[in-house]
Amino acid sequence: MTASLMAAPLGQSDLSLPYVLDWYGCDLRTGIVIEELRSFSPGGALSRRLGTHTTLSGTLGLLAAPTDWEAATDQGRSMLVAVDRATDTPLWAGLTLTRAGGSAQAVELQLVTPEAYLDRRFTGTINLVQQDQAAVCTSVLGPAMTDGPPFQLDAPATGTLMDYSVLDGDDRTALSALQELMGAEGGPEWTVDVAWNASHDGFVLPIRVRPTVGVQSTSPEAVFDFPGCVTSYSLAESYEAGKGATVVQARGEGEGDGRLSSSAYVADALISGGWPRWVYRFTPAAGQNDPTQLNAHAAKALALMQTGARVWQVEAAASVAPRLGRDWGLGDTVRIAVESSPRHPAGADMVARAWSWELEPGSNSVRPILVEDD
Repeated sequence: MTASLMAAPLGQSDLSLPYVLDWYGCDLRTGIVIEELRSFSPGGALSRRLGTHTTLSGTLGLLAAPTDWEAATDQGRSMLVAVDRATDTPLWAGLTLTRAGGSAQAVELQLVTPEAYLDRRFTGTINLVQQDQAAVCTSVLGPAMTDGPPFQLDAPATGTLMDYSVLDGDDRTALSALQELMGAEGGPEWTVDVAWNASHDGFVLPIRVRPTVGVQSTSPEAVFDFPGCVTSYSLAESYEAGKGATVVQARGEGEGDGRLSSSAYVADALISGGWPRWVYRFTPAAGQNDPTQLNAHAAKALALMQTGARVWQVEAAASVAPRLGRDWGLGDTVRIAVESSPRHPAGADMVARAWSWELEPGSNSVRPILVEDD
């Protein structure tokens, strides 16, 4: 490979074409490109979500594979990166977990986004008192920064102090700890992005920690309009268990009278206004026995659930929709403008956050999953 992999920029007209992705197989420790994998075909949509990982399967055709394809796809030692050819923007990275092949003319690969690596590294013992949330996240991530993928911490101070403690004997992974922190009231959000390195011959994985990931605006420039770039949409509204409640309690691990519990957090204004009392009890995914943290989890859950979940599932023509990675990205707010539809005959105009996205490069389809904030 040459020292720089900068492709010739495409003309402005090329931005109106469906996404064409260039795939690179890279060394997992350094991020340096080993080979360009032109015969790689994803088996489904690429996707990303805030605060968790996603997976992808795909095939690498061997007849057109480059010389060093084995090193570029080695399980546990490589990652594949997809770059939007029109903008030269890395959109997605996946660590190679499995590779299978034999008499067939292709090998099958199973990939997972870099967040999953954090579930294979452990926090060790941490005991922090009144430290900034970003410093807590940095401590949680400390072990994963050694002998791991090319992570780069991007965690400026949030201005919010907190206590946090965990023992090595708890076997708490960095992923579960970060998800625990994000799930608490006022907790920091985080994600793992992918970007070109300084020499443009490989990639880095910035771990971004913010009070709120992405760019939030009440009048975002990225607009998904129907009719227009949106080919179809659905607004899913739910008050199912785990999605809607007016009374919430977070419970600790254990059983019986010794089990710790948060206070009961109640949507008093809604109940006074005529809403029924819908009760939801849960144990945070990582397990938690700190009363302060249990209260924080319950408070955040009530804030998210008291009027139920409203999720817009939008499918848009990628060639004419706001361009992923340039006009909007994970965590950003976008505008949904519906002129008229059977669900919204009088139209609708809403700002919502992109909590996840899916991209079908071969079918000219991009699907942001947009969540309304109360």
